[in-house]
Amino acid sequence: MNTAIYFFIIYLIIINIIATFVTIYDKLSAVNRRRRVKERTLLLISAVGGSIGMYLAMLLIRHKTRHLKFMLGIPIIIITQLIIFYFIWSAING
Repeated sequence: MNTAIYFFIIYLIIINIIATFVTIYDKLSAVNRRRRVKERTLLLISAVGGSIGMYLAMLLIRHKTRHLKFMLGIPIIIITQLIIFYFIWSAING
């Protein structure tokens, strides 16, 4: 396996674990009326690769599921990331 691909996969695993924990933390903060994670931070974590982990966590713990920004935005981010990945993969493996 190409070293760059190996590190990319490791990065995606780590960022998705972080996204899952941040989502759970925000849910617990909401329930306990503590300081919350900013929405733009959640969306940024999603945009830099944590979209799948965050989306699955949102669905599992029912967090932000009433917010159109998240229920449409994160799937759009996932689709965009998949399209970008496809084009990069196609260019590399031409």
